[in-house]
Amino acid sequence: MTTVKSSLSEEARRTTGAILQETLVDLIDLHLSAKQAHWNLTGRSFRAVHLQLDEVVDLAREAADTVAERASAIGVNPDGRARTVADQTKLHQFETGWLPDDKVIAAITDMLGEMGKRFRERIEKLDETDLVTQDILIATAQELDKQHWMFAVQR
Repeated sequence: MTTVKSSLSEEARRTTGAILQETLVDLIDLHLSAKQAHWNLTGRSFRAVHLQLDEVVDLAREAADTVAERASAIGVNPDGRARTVADQTKLHQFETGWLPDDKVIAAITDMLGEMGKRFRERIEKLDETDLVTQDILIATAQELDKQHWMFAVQR
């Protein structure tokens, strides 16, 4: 069996790996939640919000791939299985059915705000374990903040 060796200490690898896994779950669920809202959106702002949700989906998918690949690079197996995401997510879930645009805007704004807070906590922890991973989370947090702002101004 092949194993990936890391230049990180075992403790730093474990801590960083746990942070990457939490981040991966957040990003996968954000992608799925934004796509769910995208498919079920209704209201006067349909087109603009519909397109903006695609931006969030793209951001979350690309960032999830980067995070998962970073985990693999340091010798930690990323787990993006549906069951894992469902069991570990901290994001609020949309109800089933049609979703009014004002409720989607509020919910996505809240999701992005929650994630921003968790990213900042993780970024601080990474200060002691892995600056490369910290840079990845900082870049992603910047994009999440931008999307948060773009949704928040529509409330």
